Amino acid sequence: MDNNKLKLYLSKIEQIPALLYLFKWLIICTFLGAIAGSVSAFFLVSLDWVTAYRESHFWIIALLPVAGFIVGLSYHLYGNSVVKGNNLLLEEFHTPKKIIPFRMAPLVLFGTLATHLFGGSAGREGTAVQIGGAIADQFTKILKLSNRDRKILLIAGISAGFASVFGTPLAGGIFALEVLILGRIRLDAIVPSFLAAILADYFCKIWNVTHTHYHIDSIVEMNPQNLLWALLAGVIFGLVSMLFSKSTHFWSDLFKKHLKYPPLRPVIGGVVIAIAVYAIGTTKYIGLGVPTIVDSFNISMNSYDFLIKLLFTSFTLGAGFKGGEVTPLFYIGATLGNALIWFVPLPMDLLAGMGFVAVFAGATNTPIACTIMGIELFGIESGVFIALACSTAYLFSGHSGVYAAQIIGSPKSEKFDDEKGIHLSDIKDKRKQK
Repeated sequence: MDNNKLKLYLSKIEQIPALLYLFKWLIICTFLGAIAGSVSAFFLVSLDWVTAYRESHFWIIALLPVAGFIVGLSYHLYGNSVVKGNNLLLEEFHTPKKIIPFRMAPLVLFGTLATHLFGGSAGREGTAVQIGGAIADQFTKILKLSNRDRKILLIAGISAGFASVFGTPLAGGIFALEVLILGRIRLDAIVPSFLAAILADYFCKIWNVTHTHYHIDSIVEMNPQNLLWALLAGVIFGLVSMLFSKSTHFWSDLFKKHLKYPPLRPVIGGVVIAIAVYAIGTTKYIGLGVPTIVDSFNISMNSYDFLIKLLFTSFTLGAGFKGGEVTPLFYIGATLGNALIWFVPLPMDLLAGMGFVAVFAGATNTPIACTIMGIELFGIESGVFIALACSTAYLFSGHSGVYAAQIIGSPKSEKFDDEKGIHLSDIKDKRKQK
């Protein structure tokens, strides 16, 4: 066989470009995973330290307005180009304009640690995702990647950050593919997304960083009654996730309307939060709230815990403090599930676990990723109930979400087919025009 025939033969083998594609992204994702996983490890250790310090020095919450001013001023002076956070990653994916500035990573890291140290109520997913995305996009410049490869790289960065901060590589890989477009999954990037998630989680664990373990010990029979109760719980979880999303956007719009100077927004917000914390006399509703989440699986909680956490978190983020939404959503969902025990005849730990992931699913419009996360965290035994809760919560949260830059790919109802292709942030204006 001469060289021309050999080249022609090889050109017809689909696996050759697939092999080259796999090799390229294995190399890129190894570097990305090592960097993002290591930074997540540092972030998690730092977060544990600032949380422990705040809990043992209650007085420091009085300085939350000062911390808010410093965070707000930092973004006002140096971070105008990255202040949109997670939404910037989504916007750059949909309409690429310029490389995400690397300063996003240190700014959000500093802002989140300050928020937690001085008593704000926020999460950690947003920080890890932004760090992962900012780091990933630097490879676009270094390797001179095409627009198509850049989009894949952003997906890999999101999955690396999410997976390493929660220790859920499968959910992280799917989350990055699912979060970009409501109702659609980007399967063209599935290999890099999983590679980045798995490697980032691996490198994070190399630093001996541990993640919180949750347990659903109850095994429930799959009968019509229990499945119907699971659907009802999913409806409630979806409505609460919609309430969280709308509350966060409400507070953000309110602060922007009445305080034109951005650094003052977290100052005023910090004053309100500090007064509220001192008034109720507990730090239960600020920070991550992981101890309360763990207790929700085994101990009867106050029926209003989920609502107070929802108010604290939506107000904190709306005021301009930095951090994620996901861990507070875990808190809201777990404590809400715990409260449902009063009229939903399912085990407490199962309801807490269902709420844990379902409220997250409704608020981020990622029901598949959240179902997989539930199975990763709690085991396959409760998988059917988790899937029902997540999918139903997704349906009943409507066209709302914490990520305003999400584009509607497949509307949740035929009635809203005319909203296909628009951003969640434009839903209100679209409906006013009807």
